Amino acid sequence: MNNLQRPGTDEYADEFAPYVDLVDPGQDNILVHVKAQGLVMLNMMRSLDEETGNHRYAAGKWSLKELIGHLIDMERIFTFRALWMARADNQAQPGVDENAWAAASNAGHRTLAELWREQHVCRTDHLYLFKSLDESAWERRGIASGNPLSVRAIPWIIAGHEKHHMLMMKKLYGLPVPG
Repeated sequence: MNNLQRPGTDEYADEFAPYVDLVDPGQDNILVHVKAQGLVMLNMMRSLDEETGNHRYAAGKWSLKELIGHLIDMERIFTFRALWMARADNQAQPGVDENAWAAASNAGHRTLAELWREQHVCRTDHLYLFKSLDESAWERRGIASGNPLSVRAIPWIIAGHEKHHMLMMKKLYGLPVPG
């Protein structure tokens, strides 16, 4: 499906509305957008040094590397949810404690080059999965974290979630991130 329309508000939990809202309303091909956005992230990551990657904007907050690890983990979770529902599995999926995941991710102890490769492979793999789905798969829905979720909403949530954190990278970490 080349043109995935913006999902309706009944296709995702209210907590994801700010992410979906961050995606340009004129976006006519979310997969092209997700690919381009991933390239922006990779270029930004390539420009960083390890000291910047270890920076925390405040005590007790995630380092930039941990934030990047969080983005990778959450994209994997959302894409797994898309795969789960696209394959017509009706079992509900549990929620995720993002802070517990970040603490256990080991992202802060890895190099930016390792995280760059992981983000690149992760995004590439997920785009291949999304491109493999037919129209009926995109229309499927399920329950995740106790809320309704459609396969179609997931790339929009991924894009908005990443943009949200890119804006935080700009504002809180002082990075030259577009947008």
